[in-house]
Amino acid sequence: MGGFGKWLGGGLGFVMGGPIGALLGFLVGSMVDSTKVTSTTYTSGPMATTPGAFGVSLIVLIAAVMKADGKVVKSELDYVKDFFTRQFGRDSAAEAAVMLRDMLKKDIPLADVCHQISRNMDYSSRLQLLHLLFGVSMADGSPNPSEITIIERISGNLGISSGDFVSIKNMFVPETDSLYKILEIERTSTNEEVKKAYRKMAMKYHPDKVSHLGEDYKKAADEKFKKVNEAYEKIKKERNMP
Repeated sequence: MGGFGKWLGGGLGFVMGGPIGALLGFLVGSMVDSTKVTSTTYTSGPMATTPGAFGVSLIVLIAAVMKADGKVVKSELDYVKDFFTRQFGRDSAAEAAVMLRDMLKKDIPLADVCHQISRNMDYSSRLQLLHLLFGVSMADGSPNPSEITIIERISGNLGISSGDFVSIKNMFVPETDSLYKILEIERTSTNEEVKKAYRKMAMKYHPDKVSHLGEDYKKAADEKFKKVNEAYEKIKKERNMP
């Protein structure tokens, strides 16, 4: 292996320690010859989450989700590689797929991994992790109950609120009143409450919130933002709101 510069660009940050660092141990030796691996000390604020740390966290959590039903088949790997290609481009997708195949061989201490991420990663980046995990789970076009269950478990361990979990889930797995759940309100909400909720959610999911992760992830964050706008426009049409 080697040549992980595209996927890990920006430094590995906090993931070089703790349970994620232990999982990475078998990879680092093969990366250092061709990739500048840097470690940064976490302080505070969104800039503390490096693109490399985010990418590694994503790979580890994807591996946990894929192993949720006790088996990993080639079609799932193909789906994930296709997802990576759409999100991040061909070169980065190839590198991520190699890392993922190796990570799938490991026993992942999921709670410990999530707690490490929660302590060191800003909230907007954690929301983006959750969104991408749902995207991978739905890569074959249908929800897998065991994967949805483990994503909910991951969400709780990441410290994501139940409202935010339901909001993002409904972007992929529509439920009754899903448009309202995306905006984290009830169907009985007034028009003014709908407008207020939209402004709040548009701010929370704005791509600029994860601009520190780089253009690839900012582009992926556009999807959350678009879903919020789509939900709001459909509700406005349904209610004949101005």
